[in-house]
Amino acid sequence: MKAIDKQFLSKTLLNLILIPFLVGQIGCSNKGTESSGDDLSVGDHFDPKGKGPSKHTLAIWENWKKSLPFDDKLDFEEAQKGFIAAPNFKQIKNDEGRVIWDYERYEFLLNSQDFTSIHPSLERIAKLNMGYGLYKVTDGIYQVRGFDLSTMTLIEGKTGWILYDVLTTRETAAAALKFANEQLGERPVRAVIYSHTHADHFGGVRGVVNEEDVISGKVKIIAPDRFMEFCVSENVIAGNAMSRRLFYQYGSMLPVSPYGHVDQALAKNVSSGTLGLIAPNMSIVKPTEEHTIDGVRMIFHNTPNTEAPVEMNTYFPDMKALWMAENVVASIHNIYTLRGALIRDPLVWSKKISEALYLFGQEAEVMFASHHWPRWGNERIQQVLRAHRDTYANIHNGVMNLANKGVTVNEIQNVYEVPESLQKQWAVRSYHGSVEHNSRGIINRYLGYWDANPITLMPLPERETAPLFVEMMGGAGPIIEKGRELFEEGKYMLAGEILNKLVFAEPGNQEAKDLLADCFEQIGYQKESTSVRNSFLQGAFELRNGIPDGEAPKSVTPDIIRAMGTGIWLDFLGVKLNSKKAEGINFTMNLITPDNKEKFLIELSNSTLSNVEGFTAKDADLTLTLNRSDLNMAMMGVKSLEELITEGKAKFEGDISILKQLVGLMDEFDLRFEVLPGTKKGEYKAGSGNTGLDAPAYIED
Repeated sequence: MKAIDKQFLSKTLLNLILIPFLVGQIGCSNKGTESSGDDLSVGDHFDPKGKGPSKHTLAIWENWKKSLPFDDKLDFEEAQKGFIAAPNFKQIKNDEGRVIWDYERYEFLLNSQDFTSIHPSLERIAKLNMGYGLYKVTDGIYQVRGFDLSTMTLIEGKTGWILYDVLTTRETAAAALKFANEQLGERPVRAVIYSHTHADHFGGVRGVVNEEDVISGKVKIIAPDRFMEFCVSENVIAGNAMSRRLFYQYGSMLPVSPYGHVDQALAKNVSSGTLGLIAPNMSIVKPTEEHTIDGVRMIFHNTPNTEAPVEMNTYFPDMKALWMAENVVASIHNIYTLRGALIRDPLVWSKKISEALYLFGQEAEVMFASHHWPRWGNERIQQVLRAHRDTYANIHNGVMNLANKGVTVNEIQNVYEVPESLQKQWAVRSYHGSVEHNSRGIINRYLGYWDANPITLMPLPERETAPLFVEMMGGAGPIIEKGRELFEEGKYMLAGEILNKLVFAEPGNQEAKDLLADCFEQIGYQKESTSVRNSFLQGAFELRNGIPDGEAPKSVTPDIIRAMGTGIWLDFLGVKLNSKKAEGINFTMNLITPDNKEKFLIELSNSTLSNVEGFTAKDADLTLTLNRSDLNMAMMGVKSLEELITEGKAKFEGDISILKQLVGLMDEFDLRFEVLPGTKKGEYKAGSGNTGLDAPAYIED
């Protein structure tokens, strides 16, 4: 090996490799006002510019209060059924003493008052999601609720626990298992089941089992086929953009308050501890498979392309208990998730629910899931299954019926209506998804973004068109005057339309931004979906105060990096490449990782970085050889590349300067890029360059 600057090589490769992989940490701190319920009333707004609900919002609130079946209390009865005990703590901390889970912040919801700044249906689910502690589902099945975004389920096996969906982080999972053991008697964990590929269902695994026991086979980890492929891949390529958009969908920087963050539809929020991942040692491949795990008979039901790319339900025939993963919870889910992801297939989703209904739902006596509370009694179970099946099928069929009549992606949200019979059923209200954005997502799935009007085929950027609109409307003065008039009339969307043009034309016009924020705020108060409410309130917050500051994550998640395919990482480097900087630069590079027998040919040509697995170039400009396990060690920061070189674990042949050159061609993505103009702190510069973190959003959606 040539003599090289070892420190340079270590830093160079680390800069290429270090892709901070985020979970709830970036998104769900909800810092700011963190008062408990005793001192947080409707009169206290966390933002000096914030306003309470207007008379128009109050009228909408009253209408919802009268029109929805609030006298139906069955959900509250079911949510409390089987309660055993609550812990004497309301916060969970990590090893450094930082609070990573705070249930107490939401206790204002337990006050005996209605908050008119919250849609009454959303307030209802937010109160139902305040369940906290250990619950019995049926003989041999228990749940710990309120410790994270998801619920941990414990199945009593012959010799130990079988755990379903072990929360998001190590700290919350460990606390949940410890509390259950204290109440029920300590048992070893014999198996962990991952129902699907979202992090709040596997991220806490290291809090409940040791990887050595999984490798030895002492503990089974069971997951649907292709779990490891999908648990990482959907979050990498657009990761930074997804994380920024997640700030909006999850209201990440909003204080917990009746005027801010109140719930996350599936539960209160996401913990911000340590995400882990241990690879499954058993996969469910067939459409249905029966296995006996630690003496418990289970029938696994694969449901790919539903709420996640791979997901599975489970039926326990001896207990007549049906686990519906996240396919059926107490909310209609996202078909199109606002943070960004491939649009889901609601027709397949409805068919898989129908399969569960007829495979297991005819005899099940209790149905439970990875969020919310169980449903008891066969009649109740069949009612909820049919309601979910029909809601997903109806929005699919109804939207495409209208699309085939000429209703466009820009009109459908104002035309499609959920049948009244489904609107009256609490189980299928849209708390996580929304009818508006889901309906648009379905048309986009089939027909794309274009509404067939030629002018919208390649629209001009709003930053370019907005000044012309403002000029034609007579400038800022008349727009603000008309905006205030529309605001006073309660026409917040119309006011937002014209004010949005002004803000894009004049990003420094704080008066315009404040008035647009007032519109956003009222719209947010009126929305039932947490995703939509959070998005408008986060937008209002940024318009008034700028993009919030905060500490960005500084390290990768080791388990996720180990799970990330080398090809995915190389594909992401291709995304990071700045094509203009790469103009005229050409090279070939071989990357060889002997331990997993991978080899990649990497080529830079025509300002494009490409890679192909299984090939190498005989005359490559650079060949880099190191085991993937050693590459992981460097990626995780356990060892530097200097140490690996010294130990003889990393070798190269050819022109090592290519690595430095490649680093210089990479863009660094800013996690806090501007969504709304004029919100970046400091001098506003249109189209300013990105600096900062690459931060794939890794979260439930």
